[in-house]
Amino acid sequence: MILSSLSQSSRYTALHSLFQRAFDYMRDTDLFALAPGRYHIVGDDLIAIVEQVPGKAKEMARLEAHRKYIDIQLVLEGDEQMGWKPLADCHNPVSEHSMEKDIRFFLDAPASWIAVPPDHFCIFFPEDSHAPLVGSGEVRKVIFKVAVNSAN
Repeated sequence: MILSSLSQSSRYTALHSLFQRAFDYMRDTDLFALAPGRYHIVGDDLIAIVEQVPGKAKEMARLEAHRKYIDIQLVLEGDEQMGWKPLADCHNPVSEHSMEKDIRFFLDAPASWIAVPPDHFCIFFPEDSHAPLVGSGEVRKVIFKVAVNSAN
């Protein structure tokens, strides 16, 4: 798991062949002008999902994990915290991994909570479980789904 500011994103471009494209999209696109929804940037290998939803209480948040995609979660507006726990330490799954939705939820409690202010992002790898959208008021964010095994 990585927490950083958008101004420091160049430090992370070498971690995946599509990270540069994702960070360029963040900087070169008016993300506030995008309606909530899904935007394919590089086919199914790099997808942006714009969300504007009410934050929820920590007690309502569930840890989730992905196998096919790395998440880069960029907060645009709002007060968001994200829970984190190593996937290897999650022992209470809600169900099996959904291959169709690339997600599995857990009842485990996060090991830590991370405050993520606007213009900051978290990168969650398949080894990380995370509980997003905890906060008060509306949260506007963009989640970049980066295919672990991309063709690019």
